[in-house]
Order: sequence, then C-alpha cells, then structure tokens
Amino acid sequence: MLRRAFSMRSLHARAHVQPSHTRWPLSPHSRLAYTGRSTLYPAKTYATAAAPPPPAKIKWAVRWRKALRFTGYLVGSSVIGVGFLTAAIFLHDAFTYRERHIDGVPVSPRALHPERGGPKNLPVLSRLLSDLEDDENRELVQKPHLVIVGGGWGAVGVLDKLSPGDYHVTIISPETFTTFTPLLPSAAVGTVSVRSLVEPLRKIAARLRGHLINARAVDLVMSERLLEVETIAPHGKSERMYIPYDKLVIAVGSTSSTHGVPGLEHCFQLKTIGDAQAIRKRIIDNFEAASLPTTTPEERKRLLSFVVCGGGPTGVETAAEIYDLCQEDLINYFPKICRKEVSIHLIQSREHILNTYSEAISRYAEDKFMHDNIDLITSARVQGVAPDKVTYTKRGPDGKSIETYEIPTNFVLWSTGIAMNPFTRRVADLLPNQVHKKAIEVDAHLRVKGAPLGDVYAIGDASTIETSVVPYLLELVDEADKNKDGKIDYEEWEIMVQRIKKRIPMAEEQLHKVRELFDLYDADSDNSLNLNELAVLLQEIGNKITALPATAQVASQQGKYLGKKLSQFAQRRKVLEANGLRPEEADEAVSGPFRYLHLGSLAYIGNAAVFDLGRFSFMGGLMAMYAWRSVYWSEQVSMRTRALLMIDWIVRGIWGRDLSRL
Repeated sequence: MLRRAFSMRSLHARAHVQPSHTRWPLSPHSRLAYTGRSTLYPAKTYATAAAPPPPAKIKWAVRWRKALRFTGYLVGSSVIGVGFLTAAIFLHDAFTYRERHIDGVPVSPRALHPERGGPKNLPVLSRLLSDLEDDENRELVQKPHLVIVGGGWGAVGVLDKLSPGDYHVTIISPETFTTFTPLLPSAAVGTVSVRSLVEPLRKIAARLRGHLINARAVDLVMSERLLEVETIAPHGKSERMYIPYDKLVIAVGSTSSTHGVPGLEHCFQLKTIGDAQAIRKRIIDNFEAASLPTTTPEERKRLLSFVVCGGGPTGVETAAEIYDLCQEDLINYFPKICRKEVSIHLIQSREHILNTYSEAISRYAEDKFMHDNIDLITSARVQGVAPDKVTYTKRGPDGKSIETYEIPTNFVLWSTGIAMNPFTRRVADLLPNQVHKKAIEVDAHLRVKGAPLGDVYAIGDASTIETSVVPYLLELVDEADKNKDGKIDYEEWEIMVQRIKKRIPMAEEQLHKVRELFDLYDADSDNSLNLNELAVLLQEIGNKITALPATAQVASQQGKYLGKKLSQFAQRRKVLEANGLRPEEADEAVSGPFRYLHLGSLAYIGNAAVFDLGRFSFMGGLMAMYAWRSVYWSEQVSMRTRALLMIDWIVRGIWGRDLSRL
C-alpha cells in the first residue's frame, strides 16, 4: 500500500508540473527508438536535457577513435618488434661471443716443411696448412687439384658453378677480395663506398672448402704441372714457390694499353679499389688547394681541370661521376669561384664516344655531355702527358694539317684499351703458336692453344677465342673429303660447314648461306672447291668474325661455363676413364663449345643512363638511371654487398657524398 501510494503521488506530481495537453505525440516504440527509454511521459519532461550530437560529429568521433586505436596497435607492435629484435640480437651475441679452444689441430708435415723441386728448386706446396683439419678436408686432398689464378669476374664465375667436393680448390690472387668493377667510377667520387664493392675471396671459397694464397703468378712449368708464384709479404720481402696443379684456370684480367704514349706514369687508371681511392684523394686535394686564397687564378684553373683519355664506358662514366660530384656536392661546400673554374675534358680517338654502342646511344650521350658543358674532343690522339698538362693532336679545319693542343691539368685518367697482364705475356711466350698481341688465344672450349689439352684454360680479359679457320684447313678437308680426291663438292662442303661450326661457333653467322658461299668461291665453276679456293673462303670467313669484347659480362659467362664443365667432368670422371677417352675427347664429351649470349650493354652518363640491347636501345633520365642501378644491384656477389650498396645510395640521396679525404 505504501509503495502504491508513493507511485501515485509521483505521478500526480509529474502531471501537475506538465499539463496533459503537452504530452509526447509519438508512439511508445518511436520514443524508445529516439530516446532509448521505454516511457510514456510527455516530451516536455526532457526539454531541459542536452540535445543529441549532430551525425557529422558522431562520424568524426568514430574516425578519431579508430585512428587512435590503430595508432596504438602500430606503436604497440613496433615496441614488440623492437623488443623481439633486441632480444634476438642479444641471444645471437650471447652464442657468438664465446670462447673457442682449438687444440691439437692436425697439420701435414709436408705443409710445414715443403719439399723442393722444379726447374728452379723452389718449395713445392703439395700440401696446405688446412688440408687435414677435418674429415672433409682430408677427403678433398685426394681430389684433383684445381688452381685458379685471379680473383675477378671469371674466377668468381668458376667458383660459383663448382659443386662442393669435386676438386681440391686453390685460388692465387694478389688481392684478398673480388671487386665489382663496373661501379668503380662511382666509388672514385664517393657515390658509393669501396667496401660496398668487395667480397672476401675466402668467404666465396669457403663453400668449396677452398684455399686462398695471397700471391702473384709469375711463371708456368707445363711439363711438370707447376705454377710459380711470388708471395706478397707485409714487410716487402717476397718468396717464390711452386703450386702443383691438375687443372689450371688463368683469369688474371688485363692491364691498360699504353699505345706508346710517354708520361703515363702521371696518369691514373681505374681497374682496382686502390685506383678508385687514389682518384678520390686527388680530386679532394685539388679542390682544397684551389680554395686557398694564396692560389693564383692560373693554378686554380689547372687544379680544377680534369682530363679523361678514352671514350669507352669507363671514361664516359668517370667523366659523368666527376661532373655529378662537382654539381651536386662540392658547389655547396667550396667557394663558388671553384665551381666556376671546373672544366672536364674527354679525349676520344674515334669520331664518337661509346662507339661500340648503337649510333643513337652515342648521339644521346654526346648531347647530354654538351648540355653539361663537358668538353668532348673527338678524333684526337694524345701525344704525351706531363705533370701539369696533356698534349694532343687533331686534324685542322682543312682535314689535312695536324694541329697540336695543350690542356693544363692536375688530373688525368687513362682508359684506352687493354694489354696483356705480365703473367699472360709469359704464358704466351712459352707457346709457339700464341701470336695474339693482347691476350692468350684459346679454342671454343676455352683451352689454351698449344698447352696440353684439358690441363690449362684461360678466361676473361686474359683470353681471346680463336677466329681463324685457316689453321684447320687440312684437318677439315680430311674429315669432309669422303672420296679422297683432294676436292670438296657441295655435299662434302655441307659436312665441312658443320665441322667449322663445331670448332668455331662464332663463325655461324658467316655460314648461313651455304650454297651461295660455295658458288661464290668456286672460281673455276667445276662444282667443287680445291685447296686454294677453300683457303681464300676460310680466310674471308675468319676476317668477318668479331672477337668477343673484354667486358665483365663475357668473363662472367665464360667462368660459369667453365665451372659447369669442370663440375660435370668431375662427376663423370670414372665413366670417362672407363671408356678410355683422351683428355680432349673427354673435355668435349661432357660439354659443347662456349657460346656467348649478349645481354646488352649499359652506361651511366650523369643522372641518366643508356642501354644497348642489340636491336633495341633504351636511354633516358632518372628512370633509366634507376634501371641501371637495379641491374648492377642484382649482379652483386652477395646479399651483404647488396645491402651495403642500397644503404650507400640512400645516404648519398639524403646527406650527399662524403667529402673527407679518406
């Protein structure tokens, strides 16, 4: 009764406050949907309450809550990720930095006290210090000894394709690392660090349980299968010794051709990391000296004059990199008068730079350099280099007279062709049929001509594949002349063509029109070719064959081809020996001749790049430059160098190049 009386009193009070004629006109269900309450009270009862927020404010509030929630998720996950990474690094360090005791490591007595032998009675390293360290190394000692001379593109290509356990591998190299040479111009101006271009050879050889001897090859005794090397001692003292081999790969590269020009000791080259570091120091030194108030205008102009001799890819890229360095970095930190006095000169003996590329690419590069005010001097020859100037000659306006010019300078880069490495020259002198002036001549299987077949190979810049067919004339006639009449009819000519293609694959392009060649050189029209007619025909074919260029691409492909061949040879050794095949027959049985696949040429020309893909050419600005970077990034030896190279490009883009003299 009391509860009912209290409720009736409350209703009466509320009815007294609000007259009955102002009741809410909506139905109870509508009021529930709008107010969230299931009451039947008049609308004016809530007239003093806060009005609901507009729909737009509700949407913004929901969005802000979502943004804050996802921000919290992101921050939380980042904190968890950083904590997990820190813990992983801590665990890695905890298990990495521990004491390792190496006691009682077995060492072969013949490694500690090598026997002497060979023509010069030198120590013969038949065993190395790590040959007996574990069971795997003990097994490798019984394998054929593969010695690779050099540590460049060709040598790394061989190591990349060998299978572990096939050979007892030893690398002979004056450097302890391999270098990504196409980016040396970038390293010379600080666009990338030299550390980003090198990979230790010991790490590369570790997959094969191989060895590295830091030495320089100087001589070869083929009769006893001994390689003579000269060690590189830290205090200037060197020692010579013999390295025995079962198979030898010569991949020592080349040196720059001098063309008989005097004064090249005053020039820089760009083939090694040391060359890039020396160029970098000279450029910075020149700018530092030019910025001094005591430097005369004439001396300042000479210090800031940069001369590049050679219009090939290396010369063009170096000129472009020096321009970028001056334009993008040095102008911001050196007096502007220095930037005004900078001059870059490129001297080319041919009519165009990048003359091995397509004509459109040459024109594009020349237009780019002219736009950048790089002085292009074409159809000119350097006569001499002095410490303070370069002298060159060029035909006068009449096309007949020869005029002489001088460029005052304190920086000269020499990049004009290749010449034989001293060891390559020594090997060529040992063989009577080696007449090539720039490299060792090899056959289509990359075997050194004149050396015991299957023992000595040469790849990369140190070699050139034979293009002459004439030396095989009598042998080809003997194979194709079925009726032994001393002449070759058309059917026999078809057989000879197949033999030529097998011996010299590069002659295939010249042998497409078999019938036309036969009719063209059948001078007496007797429907056969005699020896004289064949000699003329084969001579013409050889003259039309173009030798492979001395590029990293060729060396890499040859190295990988040879690595695959040697690996297959090792795996089939027992079968080949059981069949009694001779070395040359066994070599040809496991693999066909080397065939070069041209993947295109590319060059950097200053925030732009050009690509020569054979029938197609591509050139442009930043997009082409990023494509150029992508190609070189993908061709790196390891993921470590890829990561370092990417970091270098990012650092250069954000903070610029390092201008310190290091």
